[in-house]
Amino acid sequence: MKRRQFMTALGAAAGGATASISVPNWLHAMDPDNRYRQQIGIQLYTLRNEIKQDVKATLKAVAEAGFYQVEPYGFPNCRPMIEAASEFGLKLNSSHFNSDSIVNNDTGDDDAFDTVLEKANDVGLSHLVIPYLPDTFRTSLDDYKRVCENCNRAAEKAKDAGIQLSYHNHAFEFKPIGKEEDAEPNCGYEIMINEFSPDMKFEVDVFWVVVGGEDPAELINRLGSRVSQLHLKDLNKATKLPSYDGVSVDAFEEIGDGIIDMEPIIEAAEKAGVEHCHIEQDQSPDALASVQQSIAYLKSM
Repeated sequence: MKRRQFMTALGAAAGGATASISVPNWLHAMDPDNRYRQQIGIQLYTLRNEIKQDVKATLKAVAEAGFYQVEPYGFPNCRPMIEAASEFGLKLNSSHFNSDSIVNNDTGDDDAFDTVLEKANDVGLSHLVIPYLPDTFRTSLDDYKRVCENCNRAAEKAKDAGIQLSYHNHAFEFKPIGKEEDAEPNCGYEIMINEFSPDMKFEVDVFWVVVGGEDPAELINRLGSRVSQLHLKDLNKATKLPSYDGVSVDAFEEIGDGIIDMEPIIEAAEKAGVEHCHIEQDQSPDALASVQQSIAYLKSM
């Protein structure tokens, strides 16, 4: 599906039409032993409020809901999450981390990132993910190019340490910078596609790709083996698209309740060799109930 067709379909869905994008039954395409079903993870930022209250009880509930693995946030300052995950038998392969030591490192001082890598090896991580790019580092295409240079240097070091470094997107990376008639690439994500080295990969958040006006399955197919992991979440049909600078808190839906067709995304992930998929829901009035619903939907199909 081309971008113009995709945006037309999304606009129709947001306006209440039913023909262009249907509420998905994506897991019909997944065999009972599908590795994403069997090894589904959760990005623990979803449960940040619950974790602040009682990390052990929250991780126990995550395990009881049927999750196989967890992806913490704020590494290396997330020891209670890591210890609770171990206690309840949850695998730990990937973590988001404080990436200022990379994106704000024009001097090439790698001491801080070396410490992160050492601690990641200590707890058995195989993936580290840059979770967000502050606005001061993305005011121009040159800003993105500078970030890419820093990421590439860090990714080489991570590879030497046996760890895959990746970048997690939001919608702002797809926002055009400059005039429409400017030559491509004219957005941050295209700069990343062009400038990231083979050592630097992408953790594709399918929700934010759609909010950014793109087709996630098409993007995964385009990137292929450069995609290391996925974040799976669903989008309320009333959301205005594209919305590069953010969405309302009610834009987030439990998987299966929104307009994102996950079936072609999962198919693309299989083809690309994506290693891990994690459920995430940035906002919910009852986050634990939301993730329980999302995984139950998966397990029941």
